[in-house]
Amino acid sequence: MPGMSVKPEIELTADGSHTLFVPSLNEHYHSVNGAIQESTHIFINTGLKACSKNEIRIFEVGFGTGLNAFLTILEACKQQISIHYTSVEAYPLDKSVTDKLNYTEGYAGEEKSLFYQLHEAQWDEGIPILPDFHLTKLEADFTQFDFSQLKNIDLIYFDAFAPDKQPGLWTQQIFDNLFKIAAENAILVTYCAKGAVRRMMQQAGFTVERLPGPPGKREMLRATKATSL
Repeated sequence: MPGMSVKPEIELTADGSHTLFVPSLNEHYHSVNGAIQESTHIFINTGLKACSKNEIRIFEVGFGTGLNAFLTILEACKQQISIHYTSVEAYPLDKSVTDKLNYTEGYAGEEKSLFYQLHEAQWDEGIPILPDFHLTKLEADFTQFDFSQLKNIDLIYFDAFAPDKQPGLWTQQIFDNLFKIAAENAILVTYCAKGAVRRMMQQAGFTVERLPGPPGKREMLRATKATSL
């Protein structure tokens, strides 16, 4: 991605949490209307909490700042559920950037340390962050990703940069592949509500619904893979 060799700029969002800005793309990692609010609304409240299983396999497109993974591990501890979390990221952030992010404010002790453990975990290796939270971070170009290494995914966090910034990450082939690796009753959630994206998900086989978005965004999409007859 052009310009990703340059460190992104840390900015405050409306809820007081940080996001990163990539000048070369004129794009933020999270909503300027509230990074934590956005991730909590889309990926936790609309995604994780909609899963009824006690053991959930999550696949995330875009590890980024680690915010989604951090919120997920905190929620998993609250719900006492087991998570196998796999995330793919082409451009891992440098420690000098992630150490400055303020997502751990208000947390102490073990909860606070979890954020740093997520970032310190080795890439391309499965790591047990907690007994019931297993993390695998894959450093890879998602447009060339080998989907055969995944199966029976219960929840997909689709958190790539916007379609107009990285169109190669929002293609029919990718949504077809995501449908193939999804378990029955799997859920896919994304901040994007574009009609073209919704139609690609439907073409892949998902049932798609528009839901209210987080602050500053009218709608988001949630797709489900119906049980086979």
